[in-house]
Amino acid sequence: MARQRTPDGPPPPPPVQKLRIRYAKRGRLRFSSTRDFSRALERALRRADIPMAYSAGFHPHPKISYANGAPTGTASEAEYFEISVAERVEPDDVRAALDDALPEGIDIVTVIEAPPGALADLLQASHWQITLPGTTTEQIEPAISAFLAAEEVEVTRMFKRGPRTFDARGAVARLRVDEDAETGCAILDMVVRHTTPAVRPDDVLSAIAATAPFAPPVTPQVTRLAQGPWDDDTATVADPLASGITIVGP
Repeated sequence: MARQRTPDGPPPPPPVQKLRIRYAKRGRLRFSSTRDFSRALERALRRADIPMAYSAGFHPHPKISYANGAPTGTASEAEYFEISVAERVEPDDVRAALDDALPEGIDIVTVIEAPPGALADLLQASHWQITLPGTTTEQIEPAISAFLAAEEVEVTRMFKRGPRTFDARGAVARLRVDEDAETGCAILDMVVRHTTPAVRPDDVLSAIAATAPFAPPVTPQVTRLAQGPWDDDTATVADPLASGITIVGP
């Protein structure tokens, strides 16, 4: 049996600290994909001289974990990732250095030392704002009412393995329509629970259109305002980086 070759040299230093980071994706950078962001982040980490921890093996890579990125084309005020570092650092120093090193439109909002538990377990729901240029509240309200009255509304989306049909209504925990004071256009304020498969804002718009005649004349502008733990009692999405909010694994 052939012997497996091992890399030459000592193993990389072990991680001594994990940081949990919130960032915003704004302006034209809303069109960047998760892959685009990961490439920009790795370059920024090097430019900011962050002492990253690396994996072992023939192709070491920085220890970065991403969590529930927003779909390409949507802006977001609440994206998250974690990094592990080989030397202890001050989170505020990392925030400033990394924010300076990233392109305009990708803004580091908060950096904290990660508490115990998995970040993914805290991201239970997302708060979305969907602006509908050219659509008034009177035009969309009948479709919203029909959607909310339905127990289930199925939509079909293309996945890597082909089309898949799933319920979009059950994931919507809260939905209301407001009016923009300046333009008079309709704005949807919506909270969607994180499910499998994930129900995206465009899935909800498709489901709304399926319940009553409605078609936005202009491409909607979608922004994720928050994501985190869902509180049924207050019908709100909490801050996953807030002190005291942890979910400890087994």
